Amino acid sequence: MRRVREDIRFRKIKREIRIVGIDDCPFVPRKSGGVDVIGIVFRGGYWIDGVMRTEVELDGLDATARIAEMVRSSPHYRQLRVIMLDGVTLAGFNVVDIRKLFEETGLPVIALTREETSMEDVRDALRKLTRWEERWRMIQNAGEMLKLRVGETEIRMQTAGVSSGDAEKIVRISCTRGNIPEPLRVAHIVASGLAERVDQ
Repeated sequence: MRRVREDIRFRKIKREIRIVGIDDCPFVPRKSGGVDVIGIVFRGGYWIDGVMRTEVELDGLDATARIAEMVRSSPHYRQLRVIMLDGVTLAGFNVVDIRKLFEETGLPVIALTREETSMEDVRDALRKLTRWEERWRMIQNAGEMLKLRVGETEIRMQTAGVSSGDAEKIVRISCTRGNIPEPLRVAHIVASGLAERVDQ
């Protein structure tokens, strides 16, 4: 296991940089149980190299550890250069501590979202859960929400282990078929397809 404290500095960001995009499967809110999480390994925004899977607890506190374990145990680990997340929460409010995820994997983390979120609303929602202060610290640990325009879409980005300039280049390189990086777009498609159909 690699432990890294300083940000990764990319001398050159290749068009085929290997990225794992991670998203959770659809789930029924306010129910207990596990939620599948899918990782798709992409070369830039062009080719799929592999698929990963793990499970996290709905509204739990295990997302950071489970994702780190999934990534480190993958045969693609040594080729990976970046972890990309669809926001910093999975399976409800199972918060990913992106700084800790970077330290545990040695891979820079880029969390992206298209929605502007009220931090006050997030904190109010967290207060309804156990150990809400710990979850709130993880969200704060994600740092500043940076705005980035890709095409006609404004997206928001938080990073750990990489400069905002390099993160922006990686996002743009991997946006080959739209305004969302391919690793995340395909992870969302696969996660949606694998979800069991449930009655709402």
